[in-house]
Formats: sequence, C-alpha cells, structure tokens
Amino acid sequence: MLQDSIPYFDAHAHAQFLPYDADRGQMLQRARAAGVKMITVGTQHSTSAAGVKLAEEYPDDVWAAVGFHPAHVAEDWHHDKNEQRAPEPEAFDPGKLRELARYPKVVAIGECGLDYFRIPDNGTGTKEKQKDLFRAQIELAREAGKPLMVHCRAAFGDLIEMLVRHPSSGILSPGVIHFFSGTADDARRLLDLGYSFTFGGVITFARDYDEVIKLMPLDRILSETDAPYVAPAPYRGKRNEPAYVIEVVKKLAELKQLSVDEMKARIWQNARHVFNLSS
Repeated sequence: MLQDSIPYFDAHAHAQFLPYDADRGQMLQRARAAGVKMITVGTQHSTSAAGVKLAEEYPDDVWAAVGFHPAHVAEDWHHDKNEQRAPEPEAFDPGKLRELARYPKVVAIGECGLDYFRIPDNGTGTKEKQKDLFRAQIELAREAGKPLMVHCRAAFGDLIEMLVRHPSSGILSPGVIHFFSGTADDARRLLDLGYSFTFGGVITFARDYDEVIKLMPLDRILSETDAPYVAPAPYRGKRNEPAYVIEVVKKLAELKQLSVDEMKARIWQNARHVFNLSS
C-alpha cells in the first residue's frame, strides 16, 4: 500500500455534536481533504443514533461507536451544551442501544466506563450506578462481538478490577482506553488485558504523557481528537475537529522516534485490527 493511500485515523471524535451543526459537511470535507478517517462516538442514545446516521451518510470516511457515558447516571448530572440542547438527562435503555449496535457501521460499544473526576459519589450511589451501567455495556459488547470504547477518569483502580472480572471480547481486541490519563502501572495492567490506547491533542502541549507513550508498544497506540474538545497545538483554544488529528500523529511520531508516515501507517494498521475495519 502506498503511503499516500494510507489514511490518518481519528479513533474518537464527536462529529455529530452540536458545534458542527452549522458546517458539518464542510468540517467532514476538510477531514477528507486531509486524508482523515474517523469513528464518531455516542454518549447516550440520541448522540449514538446521530452518529450511526452520520456514518451511513459518509460510508467511506466515518464509522460509529454507540454507548452511554458514565457521567449521565449521576443525580447532579452535568449538562454539556456541546452534546445536547435540553438540560434533561436521558435514561439508559439497553434495548435501544442493542438495536443500534446491530448496524454494520457500528464498530465499538461506548463511550462507556467510569468517571469519578467530575461526579464524586457523595453518598448518592453514583459509583455503583456507573459500575452497573458499565457492566451492562460490557455484556452488550460481548453479545455484539465488538470492542469497547472505554472512558475512564480518576477511576482506574475500579475500572481495571471490573475489566478483570468482566472481560470484553471483541472479535480481534477487547477495545481501547480513550484519552488515556492513567499511570504507567495502569497502562501495564491494561496492556496485559489486551487493551489499546488512544491519545489526543493534550499530548501536543503537555509533557505528562510522554513517558507512558514511550513505553507503549507500537501495536497498541491510536490517535484521536475527542473533537470538538481539546484542540492540539497550534489550534489550542479553538473548536477541535478530526482534520487536526494530524498534529497528534506528528507528536506520537516524535515520541516514538518514527517518521510521520510510519506512525500514520502503524496507527491505521492498529485501527483496522482493533475495530475489525474492512477498508
């Protein structure tokens, strides 16, 4: 395969979110012009369904992940205006998620996992609710034969314990830890469980992740944007978008002492393996 025909890959974006409503077509065209393919990730039923629809509209460039974010089960739920206009949270409906998971363009279940950073327990049972929600989506991933798209923040001990007790089983990989923010020890334990890791724009302006990336095997690394959030340098402070994943790949290449073309090709190979992509 010629290097020019190998795409950049954004393993975790939210191209269906509200900030792109005015120019979504142009944003996706910029990604295509930059040679970027992507997974657009759901955070509840409405955004998951919108992601599936977008993936079907752009079958050559976009795949979808469907899931329910752990932050949505808290009593003091945080309304993210990038995500939805209405301030009312959706209730988790496993049947609706199961229906979406059957679509051919859906290549992962998530984002799902645990998040203790923004929403501490405070005696409300939030942590147990998050665990129940995550357990249900692990089961759905096993049923669908698709990898997990895992969100974890300030909860790696509990997350790893759950993944040991309730292993996922995608066809080729258990899944990815999106926007990895754990320790080197967390990374080693998750590597032992078969997980891969996505890194985003923060690595272009913070040095906190350098050592973890350097120790990470090349066959477990993927790039992401988490667009519209956390734009990389030189776009920091602006709305992020999938075309900017190139800056993340450049930084990964620097840290792994590879050329950008070599890093790009390795990430695409990893993405095809983890998500069982056919093209």
